[in-house]
Amino acid sequence: MTPRQALRGNGRWPAALIAALVAMVLVSGCATAAARATHEQKQAQQTAPVVPASVTPADGTDGVGPRTDVTADGGSGTLRDVALTNAKGVAVAGTLSDDAKRWTPTEPLGYGGTYTWSGTAVAADGTTTPLAGSFTTVTPKRTVKATTNIGDGATVGVAAPIEVQFNRDLDQTAKAAVEKSLKVTTSTPVEGAWAWLPDDQQGSRAHWRPKEYWPAGTRVTMTAAVYGVDMGSAGYGAADLSSEFTIGRSQVVKADVTSHRIVVIRDGQQVLDLPASYGLETDPNRVTRSGTHIVMGKAETVLMTNLAYGYQNLPEKWAVRISNNGEFIHANPASVGAQGNRNVTHGCINLSLKNAKTYFDTAMFGDPVEVTGSSVTLSAADGDVYDWAVDWSAWQSMSALSS
Repeated sequence: MTPRQALRGNGRWPAALIAALVAMVLVSGCATAAARATHEQKQAQQTAPVVPASVTPADGTDGVGPRTDVTADGGSGTLRDVALTNAKGVAVAGTLSDDAKRWTPTEPLGYGGTYTWSGTAVAADGTTTPLAGSFTTVTPKRTVKATTNIGDGATVGVAAPIEVQFNRDLDQTAKAAVEKSLKVTTSTPVEGAWAWLPDDQQGSRAHWRPKEYWPAGTRVTMTAAVYGVDMGSAGYGAADLSSEFTIGRSQVVKADVTSHRIVVIRDGQQVLDLPASYGLETDPNRVTRSGTHIVMGKAETVLMTNLAYGYQNLPEKWAVRISNNGEFIHANPASVGAQGNRNVTHGCINLSLKNAKTYFDTAMFGDPVEVTGSSVTLSAADGDVYDWAVDWSAWQSMSALSS
């Protein structure tokens, strides 16, 4: 019976026949949509521009910096067996992206070397093209060495600045390039900043200090990724530099010159209160400078000289240096009668032999010594370390990256 005959018999289509016809239509529609999609996909593949594989720097480039962007790019395809080797055939360590389209080195290149690409670029249609090309890195006329003041494993006081000293003078552009490579990370959040202090006889220098004293117990890592950094006329960075150290207990010396005493506060508790004599106020050259000094070092005996005041190579015991203008906290038996009563020294803080030894044994590099009450303030004229004499906003403006 034909569908037309069935319709004449009772005027209705059989349900099974209707379902079959609907299925036929759906299958036909799906097939048409699938065919259309396949056609569109092929058409898109045919019309999409084919991007060839490439390497950077371009083949034959000379004078490439060790930290220049070096990449192999698969373009429209992918990369396989990529290698970048030096003239001795040693491969540079590198990594291929997850989609196999980009390879980059994971270590800086050497100076004065020729590097050659190898590997294969695989196009979307499966065709392969060998990677090729070579380039040469720069040979510096000069290199710049960096050193730091805090060594690995050290424990320092809560006011310790981090110093990075360069052995050549850097111009402002070079300082900005260098500062981008300097980084300080801490085990607990600490706000701080880099500042460039005036160049000295050793060269340029960048200091990092926290806005407030370091939290006791903080673990600190300083990295200076300066190898390969172009420092202009000074040269290129010779080597990276790093240091990992710890902030020790908090010890602050409160040194009020009008009190004729020093008070030592450790972890918030007073542990020492000692009679002292400070610099003679009637002579500006002998005034103990007001401001936050830091302990810079200590020695059992220091030979002190001040020809203007008639002494040379005078041995003084239990000497703790607090600035590079000649200020120490040290023993001086000659001023014991004035200690606790009058200020008679040539700028140092004098203690008795016993008290000086007691304080000496507690002192650590980076401990703050807060001198107050004198008529002359600590400044850049008082040596190379005066970081805490600069207020925070001024310190921030001394960054080479400040706008």
